[in-house]
Amino acid sequence: MWPRIRRFGVELYAFFTTPYVIKNCMGMGGMLLTLFLLTFWWLKCYTKHGDSVQVPSYVGMSFREAARKARARDFGVAVSDSLYVPGKPPGEIIAQDPKPESRVKEGRTLYFTVTKNNPDIIKLPNLGDGDDYDLYSRKLSRLGLKPRIVARMPNPKLGSNVVIDVIYHGDTITRQIRSGLPVPVEMGSTIDFVVSEEVTMTVTIPECVGQTLDAARFLIQTNELSVGSILSDGTTTKDDKDAYVYRQTPKYDPNGTMRKGEQIDLYITKEMPGNR
Repeated sequence: MWPRIRRFGVELYAFFTTPYVIKNCMGMGGMLLTLFLLTFWWLKCYTKHGDSVQVPSYVGMSFREAARKARARDFGVAVSDSLYVPGKPPGEIIAQDPKPESRVKEGRTLYFTVTKNNPDIIKLPNLGDGDDYDLYSRKLSRLGLKPRIVARMPNPKLGSNVVIDVIYHGDTITRQIRSGLPVPVEMGSTIDFVVSEEVTMTVTIPECVGQTLDAARFLIQTNELSVGSILSDGTTTKDDKDAYVYRQTPKYDPNGTMRKGEQIDLYITKEMPGNR
């Protein structure tokens, strides 16, 4: 058996060492190597592996302008969502994906969120008897509505800040809301309220100037008043708790009084105010 195996090995070695076989094997190896390199090069060119470009910011532009500029840089464009934003013209870009200054491959599609012309129609939530204005107004704010107190009526039975009437575009809709009937309103609309107040209804005006926004809010609320408009001078955001109050309306008066629940408007800035 061993002589037969040895003879087979010798014949196999003789076959693979012949010039013809060696030449063919080298040719096939060269073809496979060339095919592999060509395939790798094609995949790299097709996928642009390792190549990326920076995405500019298109927020604030009209969709037409942004699409023109994006396509000029070989980006694709598409609208992923549209929202109604009060005060903004339709077709303005308010968000984009990928985000500005991120790096993506050439030819990537950019998805834009744009403003639309008509507001969404939403249904007002149900208003139960004796519903508290503060709780209900927060519900409306989360829906994109603007609650506003237009009148206060003394009512010792109800206490303070209890909703008496709800008004939309001049029409009283309290009965419909209390009964659970659908009341469609436009997103961004102002909803007016008549609320109750205690018979003892005056408090002193707190001094908010020089306080941080967070501290001023706490001071106003502990004095049973409401925070009105928060107006920035442009150096900070309206939600910056560390911003400083440099003016208030009405002004601080040690002898002055306000009705409980009335609003104090705050003007805020980034730096602690000096003499203004």
